[in-house]
Amino acid sequence: MSNTDFSTAYQNFIPEFWSKQLEELLFTNAVMLQCVNRNYEGQIKEAGDTVNILTPGEISVSSLHGGNINYDQVAPDKKQLVIDQKKFFAFRIDDVATAQSGVDLMQAHLRNAKKSIEIDQDSYLIGLHTEADEQNIIAASDSATAVTPENVYAQFVELAKVLKNSNAIGLTAGKTTENGTPTNAKTVPWVVINPDVEAVLLQCEQFTSSFQTADKTLREGAIGRISGMDVLVSTNLKADANGSIPIIAGTNAAITFASQVAKIEKIRDVNTFSDLIRGLYLYGAKVVQPKALAVNYVKLG
Repeated sequence: MSNTDFSTAYQNFIPEFWSKQLEELLFTNAVMLQCVNRNYEGQIKEAGDTVNILTPGEISVSSLHGGNINYDQVAPDKKQLVIDQKKFFAFRIDDVATAQSGVDLMQAHLRNAKKSIEIDQDSYLIGLHTEADEQNIIAASDSATAVTPENVYAQFVELAKVLKNSNAIGLTAGKTTENGTPTNAKTVPWVVINPDVEAVLLQCEQFTSSFQTADKTLREGAIGRISGMDVLVSTNLKADANGSIPIIAGTNAAITFASQVAKIEKIRDVNTFSDLIRGLYLYGAKVVQPKALAVNYVKLG
């Protein structure tokens, strides 16, 4: 492409095209987006910024004595998924820089926008671990376990046990197809750690010896599987004020997420030879199954 071609590259800027490009980029790779379900995203885009989610109530089973039947008073749990995270990006494209560039600047800018958005939403989704069921918190921040290569494996086994005891394995977020089949395609539990915990885990012989080869069924970016859970690593999982690091486990039934690139537009800067590009990204999430989340706070030993 010639310099002249680059200087006119943004003249063919089509907002709908770039919005779709960014949507496709954002749909993959991010750590926490692989750990949620997007069952109600279509309703959000069609009906507005709020969806009411009804989770069916528990049904008990009793023995029949004397022909008398007692009926449960079932009240479904109502939760609201609200698109309340409104984020924007904005940057300037100089005509001279565009003319002299030898790369596809718009694609490069979109990839950088994707990276920034993912950091923001990953941190937001990680923060929802505080809504895990109280019975699923193994160690709180102020009583974190010191982990070493010798005991770290046991921390993951305990998380898997908690999820199983909560009957979280197999839970759905309440969204099904017309024939009643859950729409959650990925049912394998997951666990998210940060690089510091990863470094300890990779020194654990129980983990390295049990997972010698890559498993194609793993989520993208997973470093292996432990106690039946895909292990993913996020740099956005930070130690808190106590120096404690949460290890977060769950299934895709726990959190429902919805997002959309609301707008990308180009404005000509009247004061310089440049274009102003800005985009609006909206998203929100809700913990719909607290029992499908488990947390264990640890400290580096």
